[in-house]
Amino acid sequence: MSEVNTEQGGQEKGKHKKVRAKKSSTHIDMTPMVDLAFLLLTFFMLTTTFSKPKTMELNMPDKDGPPSKVNNALTVLLTADNKIYYYTGEFKPDSTQLQLTTFDMDKGIHQLLLDLNKPTFDDVSKLMDRKEKKEIPDSVFKKLKKEVQSQKTALTVLIKTDDKAKYKNAVDMIDELNSTMVGKYALVEMGKEEYEMLKKQTK
Repeated sequence: MSEVNTEQGGQEKGKHKKVRAKKSSTHIDMTPMVDLAFLLLTFFMLTTTFSKPKTMELNMPDKDGPPSKVNNALTVLLTADNKIYYYTGEFKPDSTQLQLTTFDMDKGIHQLLLDLNKPTFDDVSKLMDRKEKKEIPDSVFKKLKKEVQSQKTALTVLIKTDDKAKYKNAVDMIDELNSTMVGKYALVEMGKEEYEMLKKQTK
């Protein structure tokens, strides 16, 4: 909004009238613009989706409780140069043999996890199909997925690292577990006998 104020500056002197130029002053009302700015600010604040914090779920064993036997277990040992050694079942110093693999997508740990966790992977995939078809809601899908991954026959992965492994290796390993639908895994401390065997393999 603007207002123009005019003033008549002429005065009569005798018989002659002198007419001076009109002086005008402009005043701009900024109130509507400020109101519009606040309206836009409020609109964008209410319609903008704030970034959600990304978290990674980690399963840690109970330090105080006794170690429990794990069925269908795979133990991976992470070490230097992005190398992954693994063995299945319970560790036995006299008979356990460490196998070497990598993070390769086709022939590495990803394919190994798919092979060992195939029944669970297939069941979760079926649940995902039902969710996409809107046969089950998201809350039911998460509940059923957790039940499938928690079965006794489902694969359990124990992740162990030595002092030469990188933090990135542990993160990549957990990503592989999530992509292959492994629901039971834990970060545990490497045993002395396991460390000695790994040390011989890496020489």
